[in-house]
Amino acid sequence: ISSYQVIPDFISPEEEQFIIAEVDPHFQRLPYEFNHWDDAIVGFRETEVSRWSSNCAPILERLKTRAFSTKKKILIFTHILDLAENGHIKPHVDSIRFSGNTIAGLSLNSAAVMRLVSESDTNQVVDILLPPRSLYIMKDRSRYNYTHEVLANEYSKFGDMPVPKTRRISIICRNEPL
Repeated sequence: ISSYQVIPDFISPEEEQFIIAEVDPHFQRLPYEFNHWDDAIVGFRETEVSRWSSNCAPILERLKTRAFSTKKKILIFTHILDLAENGHIKPHVDSIRFSGNTIAGLSLNSAAVMRLVSESDTNQVVDILLPPRSLYIMKDRSRYNYTHEVLANEYSKFGDMPVPKTRRISIICRNEPL
């Protein structure tokens, strides 16, 4: 799908550790939840961050520069999603009320498999490997016309290769709704 892009090793292992160390305190007292308001996520903790430390701010700026055109206004709050080892994200299309045509996410701490399925032809399935430290960018067609999900461990394969997921943290930026 040409409107979906994965950039492996977008950040260094050191940058990954900076971000994890910065977001971990937000989750210290939060238990993993197994009921999401729109029933899309199982086994998660989430928060939003608008300010980043001097170690992390340049990383987020690099992400935004790479993922978004300068004409699009980026939402000020960055969504942080902490997915437990036994967590997963069910197939869904993100609501157009909450974000525009681009969603960009850093995958931290664990590999995962994201599956895209065409809403008009459910036989059109694409599995995408998201290695740790990779950046994924969903725009336009992949954003609006495909469901996306992060596979639960019992289904998590890339080709014939099992991809066990441990705790996975996603740093997600979106632009304003159109």
